[in-house]
Amino acid sequence: MPEGTRLNKFLASCGVGSRRACDALVQEGHVEINGKPCLNPAQRVEATDFVRVDGRRVQEKQTTTVMFHKPRGYVCSREDELGRDTIYKVIPLTLQHLHHVGRLDRDSEGLLILTNDGDLSQSLMHPSKSVEKEYIVTANQPVLNEHLDLFLSGVYVEKTRMVAKEVARLSSRRYRIVLETGLKRQIRMMFQALGYKVQKLVRLRIGSLELGPLPAGACRLIDDPEIDLLRRNPKRKPARRPAAKTAKKVARKVAKPEPGTSRPAPPAKAARRPASGNLPPSARHTSKKSAKRGPRRSS
Repeated sequence: MPEGTRLNKFLASCGVGSRRACDALVQEGHVEINGKPCLNPAQRVEATDFVRVDGRRVQEKQTTTVMFHKPRGYVCSREDELGRDTIYKVIPLTLQHLHHVGRLDRDSEGLLILTNDGDLSQSLMHPSKSVEKEYIVTANQPVLNEHLDLFLSGVYVEKTRMVAKEVARLSSRRYRIVLETGLKRQIRMMFQALGYKVQKLVRLRIGSLELGPLPAGACRLIDDPEIDLLRRNPKRKPARRPAAKTAKKVARKVAKPEPGTSRPAPPAKAARRPASGNLPPSARHTSKKSAKRGPRRSS
C-alpha cells in the first residue's frame, strides 16, 4: 500500500482548488516538492514534505463539516446578483469559510451540508455515488395515483426524463419523495409538468444524515462517525408503497359531507391528465389504435 497522499488530493485539501484544477497546475509546472519541480499529479506527498505553489508554501487545512437547517427565503450562494438574502447572512461568522454541498432553492427549506472537505463534497455530489435525498412535499391539490406512478417511471420536462426513486402518499396533499439525482428544481418541475404546484418543500435527509429536531437557521457539527457513514453511503430499503385501500381512505377524507346535509360534497377538481409525452408508451399506443378503429359496430 503506497504511503503518503496523492499530490492533487493534497493540493485540494490545502484549498488550492478542485482536483482537476490541481492536476492542471502540476502539469503546467506551478508546483515544487522540497525545492524540485513536480509534473506528476499522482506523486505521493509525505507529512514532512515541503510543497510550494508558485513559490508559496501550502499546507493541509483542518476540515470542518456541519449540517445546517436552511430557512425558506434564502439563496444558496455567497453573493446574489439580484440582491436577495443568502444563507451566509444566517450562518455564524466562524463558519463563513465553509462551502455548501449542493443547493436548495430559495423557496425550499431543510437539510444542507457545509464543509471545506473537498473529498466529502465530491463523494456526495458525484452522480455515480447515487446519494439519496429525502423530501416532504406539500402540493396545492391531491395528486392522482396514476401521476404518482409517473414519478417512478419518468416525467419528461423539456426532453429531459426526471425520475424519483421512491414516492409515498402521507396525506391527501403531502408526499414523501426520495431522489438519487440532483437536477435543478427537479421536484418542482415534475409536479408542474403534471399540472400541480408545490406549496412547501422540506429536505429531511441526505444519505445517512437526518435533519432531526435542528431548528431553522441553526447549525450542528457533524462528528467523524457520521462523516464516515456519509462516505460509505449505505442504501436504505425502499419503503413499501401504500395499498389501494389507503388511497381510497384518503379520497373519502377529501370528499366530506357538506355542512347540514348528508349529501357528500362535490369532489375536488382533478388535476389535468398528463400530456401525451408523459403517458407510458403502452397507453399512447392503445389510444392511437382505438382512435384509428373508430366505434365498434354491433352485430
